[in-house]
Amino acid sequence: QVQLVESGGGLVQAGGSLRLSCAGSGRIFSSLPMGWFRQAPGKEREFVTAISSSGASTYYVDSVKGRFTISRDNTKNTVYLQMNSLKPEDTAVYVCNADYSLRRVQIGESDYWGQGTQVTVSS
Repeated sequence: QVQLVESGGGLVQAGGSLRLSCAGSGRIFSSLPMGWFRQAPGKEREFVTAISSSGASTYYVDSVKGRFTISRDNTKNTVYLQMNSLKPEDTAVYVCNADYSLRRVQIGESDYWGQGTQVTVSS
């Protein structure tokens, strides 16, 4: 069993930065690909980014490429999402997820999900 807990959300002005963290429990953490989804009010949940279990491969939705960076530290059982040049349209609840399958992480059919952290970008 894996539990995921996000932190680092908050209110920031457009152009600013935030770093989200997703801390995982369980000895299998380093074996799991992980990702981030977001959901804005009135919109469907959207894939943002994913990272392989080793951290060697990363994937991003086009709208965040060049602005967001996902990374992980398996010694700390933590995945990070560095968000730079934030825009008002990035406002959403950000949720991390994990699964043995990278594909399931990317399409949002993961076995493990966090509770989410709110990111609000003001214009």
